[in-house]
Amino acid sequence: MHIIWIIVIGFLAGLFARFFSPAPNNPSGFVLTCLLGIAGAFLATYIGQAIGWYRIDQGAGLIGATIGAIILLVIWRAVVGSGAVGPAAGTGPRRWL
Repeated sequence: MHIIWIIVIGFLAGLFARFFSPAPNNPSGFVLTCLLGIAGAFLATYIGQAIGWYRIDQGAGLIGATIGAIILLVIWRAVVGSGAVGPAAGTGPRRWL
């Protein structure tokens, strides 16, 4: 039951992060939205424990997970926008020289 709760909270946090972030939301899909929210919860928990907001046995809640997921979306856009990582081959527009 604990894992199902993690997936539900992760999915909700991922949805909220995608809703509150202003730019296009790529990648998308149910699984990636869940992973985004779960990773955001881990990031928020780590940062919260490092600065003293949470004890070692506490984790971030829905709001913290959403903020962590937004931070991950911003990092994703910075990496993809800089050209360090691009879309898969054959998925983008063709450029003719």
